Amino acid sequence: MYVLIFSLAGLAFAMLLMTVLWFIQRRTGNAGIVDVGWSAGIAALAVGYSVAGSASPLLRIAAGCMGALWGFRLAWHIHQRGHGKPEDGRYTQLRADWGANFQRKLFGFYQLQALTVAFFALPYALLAAATDLLWTPLHTAGLAIWIVGWVGESVADAQLDAFKKSAVREGPVCKRGLWRYSRHPNYFFEWLTWVGIALFALPAPLGAIALACPAAILYLLFRVTGIPATEAQALRSKGDAYRAYQRETSAFFPWFPRKASS
Repeated sequence: MYVLIFSLAGLAFAMLLMTVLWFIQRRTGNAGIVDVGWSAGIAALAVGYSVAGSASPLLRIAAGCMGALWGFRLAWHIHQRGHGKPEDGRYTQLRADWGANFQRKLFGFYQLQALTVAFFALPYALLAAATDLLWTPLHTAGLAIWIVGWVGESVADAQLDAFKKSAVREGPVCKRGLWRYSRHPNYFFEWLTWVGIALFALPAPLGAIALACPAAILYLLFRVTGIPATEAQALRSKGDAYRAYQRETSAFFPWFPRKASS
């Protein structure tokens, strides 16, 4: 019952948040603000659920910190990456594709993001409502995996930022650090954080529902808004240099680069 109440309240909050962000983007002309709102919205719900929940304080504090550290770090990173710069190429392409219907369709897109905010906040709702649950080895394993994911994503983002700001580059494509072993290490470690929080929520009643989150993230990254859109934009802007990178480097799971074909 508590999970249902939390989820409905979370959905209402997310829909209001995305409506406000839609009005803001109408004034600024930058639709990419939805990416900031998405991660910040999940973080806010994680904290809210943890404060309002009835689970043991240790579990609620751990879950709230995991959600806050993940979401607010990512929101700040996305904000800093786009601050003072033109709109992300993905949304520029949508403007061209949707034409005169852009704002109407974008509002629907933003509300769809609200649904995903409520959905991806489910692990935190499940944990917060688990009244009699105590710390288990699965919580320890989930937290450890989450830490690896959070650190890895933070490092990957920092390496890409350093590459973009470097006065001397080894080419148009970042191949530094983790980017040598995966074309999208930030996405891989992002997915790993969701594996961690899903395992952390698994011991809760109905906790198996949380496993849908890393599965959905994997689908989105491979089929919808992640790798396809990012690589299409990279191919438009970097051309043959990125095609060579695709041939040499794993798309997602970090692995040793292949030798360049002659």
